[in-house]
Amino acid sequence: MNEAEWWRDSVVYQIYPKSFNDSNGDGIGDIRGIIEKLDYLKQLGVDVIWLNPIYQSPQVDNGYDISNYREIAPQFGTLADFISLLDAVHQRHMRLILDLVVNHTSSEHPWFKAAKQSKNNQYHDYYIWKNGNKQQLPNNWGSSFGGSTWEYVDQVGQYYLHLFAKQQPDLNWENSKVRQDVYEIMRFWLDKGVDGFRMDVISLLSKKPTYPDGPIIQNKAYGSYYYGAANGPKIHDYLREMNQQVLSHYDIMTVGETPHTSVIEAEKYTDERRNELNMVFHFDHMHLDYDENGKFSTKRFKLSELKQVFNKWQLGMAKHHGWNSLYWSNHDQARPLTRFGVDDTKFRIKSAKMLATVLHFQQGTPFIYQGEELGMTNAKFTSIDDYQDIETHNIYQDFINHKHLSKEYTMKTIYLKSRDNARTPMQWTNGHNAGFTIGKPWLSVNPNYTRINVEQALNDKKSIFYYYQRLIKLRHSLPIMTTGDFELLDPDNEQVFSYLRRNQEQILLIAGNFSGKSAQVIFPTAVQNRSCKQIISNDNHIIKNDNSVVLPAYGAVVYSFNVN
Repeated sequence: MNEAEWWRDSVVYQIYPKSFNDSNGDGIGDIRGIIEKLDYLKQLGVDVIWLNPIYQSPQVDNGYDISNYREIAPQFGTLADFISLLDAVHQRHMRLILDLVVNHTSSEHPWFKAAKQSKNNQYHDYYIWKNGNKQQLPNNWGSSFGGSTWEYVDQVGQYYLHLFAKQQPDLNWENSKVRQDVYEIMRFWLDKGVDGFRMDVISLLSKKPTYPDGPIIQNKAYGSYYYGAANGPKIHDYLREMNQQVLSHYDIMTVGETPHTSVIEAEKYTDERRNELNMVFHFDHMHLDYDENGKFSTKRFKLSELKQVFNKWQLGMAKHHGWNSLYWSNHDQARPLTRFGVDDTKFRIKSAKMLATVLHFQQGTPFIYQGEELGMTNAKFTSIDDYQDIETHNIYQDFINHKHLSKEYTMKTIYLKSRDNARTPMQWTNGHNAGFTIGKPWLSVNPNYTRINVEQALNDKKSIFYYYQRLIKLRHSLPIMTTGDFELLDPDNEQVFSYLRRNQEQILLIAGNFSGKSAQVIFPTAVQNRSCKQIISNDNHIIKNDNSVVLPAYGAVVYSFNVN
């Protein structure tokens, strides 16, 4: 493997700065708070830290509305604090990547403030404007946070496009000056030593020039903008230009968030011969529990469908020189234990270890979201007032006032899917506010912090934390986890997720039980009657027979077989 491709066998830890660790008692996590906890991350063993946005922002969408790309938001600290963090990360032989949010800016950004003054202003064309009147929208697209994607500005007599909140106007990537200004922003951070970028909704930069109406889906009032905005006609031109002018000049990693992107399309983004991105985040497994109303649903995923998704991406990306990112959750998703496992006290720990096993042995770069290594769960808040997230509040209004769904059902879907589930403060101790802050936390702490916290995990050698630590060490020491071929076993089994990883010298068998009942796994022909050794397991009561293994409820095991 090329030394420059260090990201292939790295493990990334995602930090949501606002909720990680508060150093000054104002109730908001900050950069100094992250520095205080770097030794914890070093002990876990991760290679790369990804920070959600820390730039200056009005915080309409928790920092994804940026008003100044070169300044740190005061609530997080200063540029000097950030440089101290970067130095401290590098001293510990880890790397740091930032969120790059360049599909849109904040409406408070100087570019947009100038853009809405006059059609003749030099920055007007930095954004996407359409002529019209207040009675006729340019098309039927609905924004991600409710309402139309179009907002009228009287002063110019035009609508501007915002795929997200109205305070997040979309940049016009057709304008070469926009692209050059973005590249300058990227160089600003890379020249300071940042090790790469996670690129927010990067698949949405290029829109179809006709701005066609989108299909009405998920009982929504507006059409889906993905039809005209995802993977548009010039997106690969833009990314190749970005790579040529910026990315290729630094030893960095890039991961693009690519909503509404198929395997075939993702191959174009990540094929190493095309010089665009290293990897992408897809959302196929995140959509398995959607229903007719979309994401906010009480539907449970089917294991056979989950396996089908992973199999499709494992085989597809390997075939076309692409690379996978592996994740169960992030700042926009529910906690994986609640969503894909079980978060009750009886099986919580085993279930968390099982989910980690099934994910980390696949081919790709694993991403751990803060608290996942503790088995943090969704928060059972009882009132909508306990939630801060703009998407959650818009869904509450939509479900209650427009779809006339019951409050009980609405709150259940919010408990299962609100983005705030991932954003509750990190649980460090069983003390006041989980040790996150001495002040009042910006978002309530999950009440279960008294039994689920870092202090408890570090004092228990059988904890989820130490299991994750072992998985990371295995990825660093077993080349087959990075380079081996993937083969799904028993695809229709609704209890067990099992697969092989293989190269010329070795075969790994990975099996995880997603059910509360024991399950037998028959070894495939390729490994039958071969001697094997157990690499890792989450249960001491796994029963191995000659050519099979019995997994107890939520049990997981990995065996290594020699080929020769």
